[in-house]
Amino acid sequence: MRHLFLLRAATLALAIPAAAHAAGPDSNNPPAPPAKPAPADDSGPDGQSTTGNKGNEIVVTGILPTSERDVLAGTSVVSGEVLTRDLRPSIGETLSKQPGVSATSFGPSASRPILRGFQGERVRVLTDGIGSIDVSNTSADHAVIIDPLLAERIEVLRGPSVLLYGSSAIGGVVNVIDKRIPRTLPENGYDVDAIATYGSAAKERSIAGSGDVALGGHFVFHADGSYSKSDDLKIGGYVLSPSARAQALAAAAGPTTPDDPDFAETAALRGKLPNTQAETWTAGAGLAYVSDTANIGVSYSHYDSLYGVPIRYALASGEEQEAPRLSVLQNRFDFRADVDTGGGFIDKVRARAGYANYRHFELEEDGSIGTAFYNKGFEGRLELVQANRGGWQGASGVQYYHRNFNVVGDEAFLPQNNTSQVGLFTLQQFDFGKLRAEGGIRYEHSSLQSNPAAGDLRFPNTKRNFDALSGSAGLSYALSDDVRIGINASRTERAPSGEELFANGGHAGTQAWELGNPNFGLEKSWGLETTLHVHKDGFSFDASAYYDWFDGYISENQVAQSVCEAAAAPSGRTVDLPCFQFQQVKARYYGLEGDLSARLARIGDYAINFDLLGDYVHASQGNNGDPVPRIPPLRVLGGLEAQSSLLTARVEVEHVWAQDRIAAFETPTDGYTLTNASLSFRPFAQNRKISLTLSANNIFDVDARRHSSFLKDFAPLAGRDLRATLRLGF
Repeated sequence: MRHLFLLRAATLALAIPAAAHAAGPDSNNPPAPPAKPAPADDSGPDGQSTTGNKGNEIVVTGILPTSERDVLAGTSVVSGEVLTRDLRPSIGETLSKQPGVSATSFGPSASRPILRGFQGERVRVLTDGIGSIDVSNTSADHAVIIDPLLAERIEVLRGPSVLLYGSSAIGGVVNVIDKRIPRTLPENGYDVDAIATYGSAAKERSIAGSGDVALGGHFVFHADGSYSKSDDLKIGGYVLSPSARAQALAAAAGPTTPDDPDFAETAALRGKLPNTQAETWTAGAGLAYVSDTANIGVSYSHYDSLYGVPIRYALASGEEQEAPRLSVLQNRFDFRADVDTGGGFIDKVRARAGYANYRHFELEEDGSIGTAFYNKGFEGRLELVQANRGGWQGASGVQYYHRNFNVVGDEAFLPQNNTSQVGLFTLQQFDFGKLRAEGGIRYEHSSLQSNPAAGDLRFPNTKRNFDALSGSAGLSYALSDDVRIGINASRTERAPSGEELFANGGHAGTQAWELGNPNFGLEKSWGLETTLHVHKDGFSFDASAYYDWFDGYISENQVAQSVCEAAAAPSGRTVDLPCFQFQQVKARYYGLEGDLSARLARIGDYAINFDLLGDYVHASQGNNGDPVPRIPPLRVLGGLEAQSSLLTARVEVEHVWAQDRIAAFETPTDGYTLTNASLSFRPFAQNRKISLTLSANNIFDVDARRHSSFLKDFAPLAGRDLRATLRLGF
């Protein structure tokens, strides 16, 4: 059978720079560790050891809880004090200091994670194991509908286990864990958590709270809510990059039309990033039955946001510029069940499902609706977890996903389309003492149907079916009690998305006329990764090296304007944006990640810790090895920390190198250095859930731009930002 692949294994894995709460053996999603391991016997903010000597096994969540030392691929877990310190309005910015993670940085409100240079369709963003069911994968200006304020912890997963979440997760999975469906009975009959944050760069004011109440009879009721509001973002220099300013000044000196903006005024903009204000509120409730053998619950959540997108300014006469704002609404229902079977070959049965009705309006400057996006989606999964038998354990299951997506209005670059997927998967682990092995396989059937509006001749009425088989396998070996090496290999097949198949229209958010190809085949890739874990008393080092090569890699590249004009001609539409076409080509990705933490000294009650992380990715496409666009450059971040049970003081410096290995339509991006400092205070030894964190970010107010951003020439990162975050829990 053509789909059968013999898979080997390879991973020299990265850092789990985060330490977390250890979980009991029956926890589906065990709390995870704080992020930068510190020295032995020093307690972190949650009363857990954050030391290089991780004496108690730290568990990383997947379907099968796994010791951090045995993870077969680069993995990060962010929780506790580190999550509080790095918390930002978007998931992408919250995770941007983790190894191998960058962000799309489409303004402060819309920033999706980028993993090892992969973004969009190749990264799955989940909430408690189920997709966010939004349209953030469709374009970088669309926000992920998950509120970081309500996150208990966030995990970045790679390797064999990601096959359990979908073949599209080639880059990895970001899983945000919250408490909306309670997992435990409150110890004192109730549990309350709250957080309030102020950030000076955007006058960001946010507050969130959640509470659990035991109702008796093993039932727990949960309620939560959040509210945040911010103004236009302060930046450390000009709005436009040097090359974009030069273009604007050249336009100001040349001939213009009456409708052109004031190019000289545009070039002079500095200090604030216009049209980046935002206001968001959420509310949710959940009810769960919790016993020693079962956890069954449901929840409802509501998300409402109005945010601005940075202006992509006109730099030449005749170009258009917009100041779009997005009004976003999502109503969502979730279900989770985790039931012990009482023994036998199957130890647990787990079920998880989510349904969401999403829409967003892209508003014109006068407040009218220019384009409307509608998305209704359902995702469900059933898992059978095997009992551990002599070191052999595993999980198998089925997953179903359906999406009904439509775009209506001026920028309807897609027809109404439906996507359905059914996946069958299994993950098996074997513990032979020093040698451990893991393997997973997934079969997925996808069906995509376009249903264009009557008379719109841009889009074909097309139905495509795809059958994909993916697998991954790995080995790790303990060279000593403190050192483990690993290797894993993967073979992945991914069906194209509706956007890649059916797009044919202008999209102002990315300043592109996007053109898909309904005749695409499967995207296929091989991947190898090697990993190294070293964990000693007061010292921790994790590293990974990876190499991925693709056949039929789906890439969006700029082509001659006539290509889009020919595709748009049947509808009579004018192509007034640069033409970008999805193409299938060969591609290669390789890179390195590492994370080191060491205790340097003890001074009284304080441990002095040093940590260092770095990452690099190189990506090429096509027969000539041309650069893949928007690939993050080499980055190194180092921190020095003094930690006690009551106080943590930290200073860190992040240097990002310039990126001049660029696609033909890109511009180079200068390097930058950011300096940050923070102070976390936990005043009550008897209550670790109360803390105050003060931080100063980008202390020297530098002009920093991420090369991975579509808007990096028009929207720099935040300037100097002073933040205060108060956490309360009882």
